Amino acid sequence: MAGSSRIAQLAETGLVQDFFVCDFFAAVPKHDLASMEHPIFSLSTRPDRRVVSYDHNGATLTVTPSVKGRATIFDADILIFCISQLMAALNQGRAVSRKLSLRAYDLLQATHRETSGDGYKRLRDAFERLAGTRITTNIVTGDREITQGFGLIESWEIVRKTRAGRMIAVTITLSEWLFNAVLSRSVLTLSRDYFRMRKPLERRIYELARKHCGRQTEWTVSVGTLAKKTGSTSPIRVFRAMLREMIRENRLPDYILSEEPGDILRVTPRVAVLEPGDGPHLRPETLEKARSIAPGADVYALQAEWRAWWVATGRPRLRSPDRAFLGWLAVRVALGEAGRCPPRLSI
Repeated sequence: MAGSSRIAQLAETGLVQDFFVCDFFAAVPKHDLASMEHPIFSLSTRPDRRVVSYDHNGATLTVTPSVKGRATIFDADILIFCISQLMAALNQGRAVSRKLSLRAYDLLQATHRETSGDGYKRLRDAFERLAGTRITTNIVTGDREITQGFGLIESWEIVRKTRAGRMIAVTITLSEWLFNAVLSRSVLTLSRDYFRMRKPLERRIYELARKHCGRQTEWTVSVGTLAKKTGSTSPIRVFRAMLREMIRENRLPDYILSEEPGDILRVTPRVAVLEPGDGPHLRPETLEKARSIAPGADVYALQAEWRAWWVATGRPRLRSPDRAFLGWLAVRVALGEAGRCPPRLSI
């Protein structure tokens, strides 16, 4: 299997180990490209036991749920958490594994879920749906296309419980397919506000916007194609009405939606996109200093965030981009994870 050989090759370099402990408390949210592009997860909040088949531009996908139902777009938060932890480790040159050990409380907190007894029960239900949902696909991960079947996670195990029966420590073994996507860095950074979106369709539209807009100044798609790509089961008129409501509410992170003639949806970034080579550049040693200021953080994602903010503030002239970035980062760290107000830019 392509994933197995890829993992074996990297194991020889010391980049893959048998076990990985999740301990990056401010890991930047990241999702794999295939899950963002294709309708793998259910948008339903009720048990979805339908077998779903999808075929688009040569990509074929069949999702078969278990008796517990198909994994939902909110269950995918667990995978996003795991991917984010693994990518943070890879960016620091640490060895990773597809078997992860994590604290259930950290996962609930990072994904903005309740930490009540019900929160832990829903987390267990999500593990069961992820393990029971089977995928058959020819979707490319890395640089190979192979038709294969697998579960979204291979297994999960509660390692420790409280006296009241709540899970404390959990181990999750990712599928080789998903782990191979991480090793090949076939992932994209998500807005930290992603987990705050409570409407399934909002999350799905955001994923597609993030995947397709990228460095483009806009992305246009027909409403019919978009309905197919989201995996929505609503009649097209209902789907169109939900899109119009999202346009009116205008609260999608990073992107603005608008309706165009011909039943077209237009997506544009809220902040002007930097062209390759445009904007302030940082020296490698500056990124090393950033790692010491924000241990465990994805400095490349922080650099991209800072550059985007520089655009949003009018592209001021910087006497020292490196000093400006480090000052911005120091304030962000001082404000903590919830520091939503951008710090003052040193120019």
